[in-house]
Amino acid sequence: MCVGFARTGRIFDRMYAVVRTGGKQYRVEQGQRLRVERVGEPGSTVELTPVLVVDGQTVLATPDELSGASVSATVVDEGRGRKIEAFDYKAKARVRRRWGHRQTYSTVEITSISRG
Repeated sequence: MCVGFARTGRIFDRMYAVVRTGGKQYRVEQGQRLRVERVGEPGSTVELTPVLVVDGQTVLATPDELSGASVSATVVDEGRGRKIEAFDYKAKARVRRRWGHRQTYSTVEITSISRG
């Protein structure tokens, strides 16, 4: 992969994509590892939904242009985030409730980005 700078200082010849998963958007490149909300079992291959694909000077952003684009990733690992604790209290009603939540995350490695 060739990386260079144009006179304007912009990087070209580097393909990246913006993908949507778990209600969030991430900017990804091939070979990058990313921690996202759980998408599959470790060792499986998943397809992420591209929102934007940039290939050097070409930008694909409309639904027609993105119909053939795809981003493939392999699930490398799975883990859990830190515990988030919450507490409800209602004065004068003797109501107290305490609960917690730990989100499960997947570490994925981007294997390929194709324009289609």
